[in-house]
Amino acid sequence: MVRWEERRGTAGGSGPAVCELSAGTMSAAKENVSLPFKLYCLTVMTLVAATYTVALRYTRTVETELYFSTTAVCVTEVIKLFLSVGILAKETGSLARLITSLKENVFGSPKELLKLSVPSLVYAIQNNMAFVALSNLDAAVYQVTYQLKIPCTALCTVLMLNRTLSKLQWFSVFMLCGGVTLVQWKPAQATKVQVEQNPWLGFGAIAAAVLCSGFAGVYFEKVLKSSDTSLWVRNIQMYLSGIVVTLFGVYMSDGAQVLEKGFFYGYTHYVWFVIFLASVGGLYTSVVVKYTDNIMKGFSAAAAIVLSTVASVILFGLQITVTFFLGALLVCVSIYLYGLPRQDTTKIQPAETKSSKEGLATV
Repeated sequence: MVRWEERRGTAGGSGPAVCELSAGTMSAAKENVSLPFKLYCLTVMTLVAATYTVALRYTRTVETELYFSTTAVCVTEVIKLFLSVGILAKETGSLARLITSLKENVFGSPKELLKLSVPSLVYAIQNNMAFVALSNLDAAVYQVTYQLKIPCTALCTVLMLNRTLSKLQWFSVFMLCGGVTLVQWKPAQATKVQVEQNPWLGFGAIAAAVLCSGFAGVYFEKVLKSSDTSLWVRNIQMYLSGIVVTLFGVYMSDGAQVLEKGFFYGYTHYVWFVIFLASVGGLYTSVVVKYTDNIMKGFSAAAAIVLSTVASVILFGLQITVTFFLGALLVCVSIYLYGLPRQDTTKIQPAETKSSKEGLATV
């Protein structure tokens, strides 16, 4: 199944924000993006993700007629597709060039379309494995082990993109992992309901989910940075396959109920607001991945978790605990440590050749 809660990573803003995003990425296609633009995208993505989490919680706990989360995911993919087509139209400058670009890069390139279907399929597997893991592990164990996706993403970045991280950066990554665990920590509660669980199956599923999370994110980053193809063309290619995957998720999870009650059952203006946040935020996420990296995206997501929890204190009366305070502190410190001067990770580093090493030795 494709669950709404897990697909927020490819997540609002207004029309002008999208136009500003388009203008920024068009200039970035010609030259290296500036630091203010990177900070702008990271900030917007963090704020959108935090707002999204709070709004999603509201729609899933307050609304009387609960909507189907699988249909919301599918609608989000459709909206992201149309937004990407609109921004590509602005980037190309005319309808004729837009049609030509779509014919050459989308409809005329089945191999490229298939290449961008990989992240959607892997994310679908990740969501299913996370569900299996949660069904076979205690919630506390699940919370801790699932955060291993953060260092796993860093490892995939090193292996797949030929990058190196300093000891301080690795330390900050694991500190972030511990901080997020503490922020989301909920003490185990005794229950009289006995559910048959298979811990080995649970740990196997969590390992698969962690690997899928790291691989899919870094794979998409590698595709974006390995060619001069427009970011919006890549997004269109991925969202087309995403629509197919999410429609399959609707059929498998809620098919009978959707046929009975309707595809948009339970939708309110609050639900549409959540979908809008997820859609526009998804575009910013792809920009962040292209012009920074997946590790920075992870730090942004961690900051969003802290912000959304603070907002929940105000809106839903959530109680701040010592573990949350310590976790938030670790998240902030880890973000600072990782942001210290380091190597440029906005481009894939080519592997050193033997000849280059010999040339360096002669110097």
